[in-house]
Amino acid sequence: VQLQASGGGLVQAGGSLRLSCAASGSAFPINTLGWHRQAPGKQRELVAQATNGGSTNYADSVKGRFTISRDNAKNTVALQMNALEPEDTAVYYCYALDWSVSYWGKGTLVTVSS
Repeated sequence: VQLQASGGGLVQAGGSLRLSCAASGSAFPINTLGWHRQAPGKQRELVAQATNGGSTNYADSVKGRFTISRDNAKNTVALQMNALEPEDTAVYYCYALDWSVSYWGKGTLVTVSS
């Protein structure tokens, strides 16, 4: 499975950004697609994930601000990020979990200025 992410960039606090990720190499809907992030000096953390059955999971820090969505037929996942805060500044990684194997895309930088 290969993951290609797009989006990210620089935005002011309170603004919005949308991240997209396309997974290739699987003929079937991948079990879990999602996003992690890693801020400078911090460990990588889960942001949001969605299963092919429709279940979603969010980090407490982004609940109510971020929305994850996926297209099972296309194996794509998107993360709509609203009301961004400087604390959301990080490198965001698209990831997939399928048959207990994890796959990671290259990170995309999100910078939120105050």
